[in-house]
Amino acid sequence: MDTLKQEAIKVISKLPDTVKIEDIMYELYVVDKVRKGRDAAAKGEVVSLEELKRDMQTW
Repeated sequence: MDTLKQEAIKVISKLPDTVKIEDIMYELYVVDKVRKGRDAAAKGEVVSLEELKRDMQTW
């Protein structure tokens, strides 16, 4: 697995040269959320589908 820095560089390098700073920040935000989600799943920190459905009914 790439380090966070390596992953950020890969993401940024795929963006067009005319990219806005907001777009770079968004892409890095998405990378961060995906990494955190994978880490949580690997630790078993997940919610079952039934729990999610029950929680959604209270929204």
